[in-house]
Amino acid sequence: MLQINLPSLVSAMCAVLFAGLISFALTPAVRVFAFRIGAIDIPHDERRMHKKPMPRIGGVAIFLGFTISSLIFCEATPALITIWAGGLVLVVMGVLDDVFNLPALVKLAFQIAVAVLAVSQDVLIEQINLFGRYIRFGVLSAPITILWIVALTNAINLIDGLDGLACGVSAICSLSMLGVVLVTGDLASALVTAVLAASCFGFLPFNSNPAKIFMGDCGALFLGYTMAVLSVQGLFKLHAIIAFVIPVSIFALPLFDTAFAFLRRLVRGKNPFKGDRGHIHHRLMGLGLTQKQSVHILYSVCGIMGLAAVVFSDAMWNGGAGSSRVIKCVAILLTAFVVLAVNFVILRDKHKRLHTGLLDDAEAAALEEEIKAEDAAKDDNKSDPAEFHEQKS
Repeated sequence: MLQINLPSLVSAMCAVLFAGLISFALTPAVRVFAFRIGAIDIPHDERRMHKKPMPRIGGVAIFLGFTISSLIFCEATPALITIWAGGLVLVVMGVLDDVFNLPALVKLAFQIAVAVLAVSQDVLIEQINLFGRYIRFGVLSAPITILWIVALTNAINLIDGLDGLACGVSAICSLSMLGVVLVTGDLASALVTAVLAASCFGFLPFNSNPAKIFMGDCGALFLGYTMAVLSVQGLFKLHAIIAFVIPVSIFALPLFDTAFAFLRRLVRGKNPFKGDRGHIHHRLMGLGLTQKQSVHILYSVCGIMGLAAVVFSDAMWNGGAGSSRVIKCVAILLTAFVVLAVNFVILRDKHKRLHTGLLDDAEAAALEEEIKAEDAAKDDNKSDPAEFHEQKS
């Protein structure tokens, strides 16, 4: 049973509100700064969904919102200090990448370095509980933790392909982690996780379709790294049976998309670090969905997986009394897979009929109106003076 007194609750609410407001208030300034330093995403290939140059260091606002709020309201634990230090390194490196396009191996080296920093501060996956039997990793704890941190950091970065997708998915994953740590009574981790979610929500209005700014590599890498460290401290440390299922379920969407992308590229003999249009969000749009529809579907899938993780952690934390919740958890996961599979089948059928001329007039007209509405929304997003000046120069 959680014991939360009123002063602590008020302080937590202030921390969350403060983080969101800072992120929201700083985003316009970061947008102008992005144009000044040339941190612009120019749509020069088919992977880009936008049609005009876009500023892309919005993650700086998320980082500042989280860092300032957590510095004031949160206890400076080794894990949080690791997030501040490693996050700063990734944000600086991400800004440089957004301006100069650093080589993939250089970025990977920085990610490994900050993962090693986390391990040096005792952020370790030391064991997992598999059906009541503890499997201790021993000397493998460090490499397994580094692999997890680097994998999740890259997963959030690679899913950042549509307006608001990576930021919204990060916010949903953070809320799912928040639910789990609240169930287990880890209030310190809960506050940090809530501050992270609020920082994402503060930035999201500027990043949703039609986006005014992208969070760029600096934002995606920071969010991935922060959630990876928090998950090691707050999720892998649980003593519940098969507790490792909880973080895997929460981050299932970005992890699956990343693993599938790497395998797909390797099978085709391509560079696994070179982007393509094979990600799940590209496939949804290829089936006829608009950006907003694709993002909302992926939000829903991520939310369902997170809900399953919360229900599962509640069941495990309550021991045998939670057996009915385990059944509910399995039902939630099965529902998620069935819903996603049905959508893919229906959309694929619609896509085939569209390109073979089998859509009736009403269906074709409705689809055309959806596409026109999204294009009109993008056209309404006029260039501001800073953008005009940057494009001229």
